[in-house]
Amino acid sequence: MCAGHRAGCRAPELEATPPASIQAGVVDVRRGSEREMEIAMIRALVTAVFGVLVSVSVSVSVSADAFDPRQHRTPLAGAPTEVMVLGTPHLSGLPATFNSATLSLLLDRLAGWQPNRILIESLSERQCDMLRRYAAMNPTAADGVCMDPATAKATAAASGLDVPAATAAIDRTLSQWPANPSARDRRQLALLFLTAGERASALVQWLRLPPAERHAADGLTPELVQYLDATITRKNENYLVAAPLAARLGHERLWPIDDHSVNTVVEIPTPDDIKVMRRLWDTPAAKARAAFGSDIMKAATTPATTLAMMRAYNEPAEAQRAFATDFGAAMADNSPGLFGRHYLGRWETRNLRMAANIREVSAAIPGQRLLVLTGASHKGYLDAYLNMMHDVQVIDPLPLLK
Repeated sequence: MCAGHRAGCRAPELEATPPASIQAGVVDVRRGSEREMEIAMIRALVTAVFGVLVSVSVSVSVSADAFDPRQHRTPLAGAPTEVMVLGTPHLSGLPATFNSATLSLLLDRLAGWQPNRILIESLSERQCDMLRRYAAMNPTAADGVCMDPATAKATAAASGLDVPAATAAIDRTLSQWPANPSARDRRQLALLFLTAGERASALVQWLRLPPAERHAADGLTPELVQYLDATITRKNENYLVAAPLAARLGHERLWPIDDHSVNTVVEIPTPDDIKVMRRLWDTPAAKARAAFGSDIMKAATTPATTLAMMRAYNEPAEAQRAFATDFGAAMADNSPGLFGRHYLGRWETRNLRMAANIREVSAAIPGQRLLVLTGASHKGYLDAYLNMMHDVQVIDPLPLLK
């Protein structure tokens, strides 16, 4: 079993048990079916196992006068910067029958919050460039998370730029961006974003063009136009949620905040290490959690049930379930070599660096709003880390998702 949040694993995430607050919107759509009794039995199992796992606590002795950033939030010049982390299932894991039109209600709710910047779980091409340069340390580190080499080569040939030059050109272009950009402006900027490896931002520009203007011109070849057109319907939250939302709000780009640099400094898992993790994921609780995640996704057939799916992934208890069935289990495993501790360290390092990237973006717009779209298993960690920042207010997305 493989889930997208796991270190070195790129398959879709398998997520959580739906809380009681969404059962009417998700599970009840199957009422009267043979699945109802099965779901009830699995729910009972999950509740029992999670109750044991999350009941374990660790006492930490901290001096009363120890420095705590959370105690230093005032005085503050201006309003806090609001950051909302929306945990999502990776939409690539949804059934083939999934209709992106069912995301309409979610998009309406997010647009109503009016974020000033939208951040996504994606690697910047600058980091992809680093992963490729250090391929001797991990030959597969860039696979599946960076632009495929053929498309990257095609964009570089079309623009005549490499990644650093394209990145600099984007900054220069946006610093001089006209109030009413032409179709030519948007096609050229889309090409720059593609050359820099920022596919979702390229899609934002593409979506902001009238359909009649989405054609080969200004450096965009027919092949790259075909690539952009295909991206519009690709099952990925960056393309089906973040990019349409950014275009709707009048944004010019998205902000990638994922980080896989730990994959170049931590040893590549051995076959024995992988066996350890598969064993940890092959437990009744982990299987029950995966089954519920699958059931929720299958039920996402209307705007209401899709919103209910998102609500399930953002319930506070989901972070506890993710820890209990994955990272906590790895932390407690005493197999030779303690690979579970290595796995845990990779996961925490990745989340710390993601939080730092979010903080970097937030520093540029104090007092404004940031929306972060990320795999649901990251949410609990990012909320906790961002809550340590002096002038950041972490916003709960649940009120928007009701």
